[in-house]
Amino acid sequence: MMMKLLMSWDIKTGREQSYFEFIVREFAPKLMRLGLQPTEAWYTVYGEGPQILTGGVANDKAMDTILESDDWNALRTQLLSYVTNYNQKVVPASGSFQL
Repeated sequence: MMMKLLMSWDIKTGREQSYFEFIVREFAPKLMRLGLQPTEAWYTVYGEGPQILTGGVANDKAMDTILESDDWNALRTQLLSYVTNYNQKVVPASGSFQL
């Protein structure tokens, strides 16, 4: 069964440039090396809600392995230096946009 990791966060004020460099150069490539296939990334420009919404899929066994790994914990810790209000949840992948 395919599972989807849904994540949301806000970028810390003053960290925007370094955040985007981290996402492009480290976060996304490392997620893929861990086995998580990115499915979407949304940037909220106006309105309420999280500034960033993103997701990635893996089969259920791989998802468990990814989220329990030291590499995931290190990558998430690194992300948290750039963001606030981080949330994540794992849901069955539906093949369309999910919240």
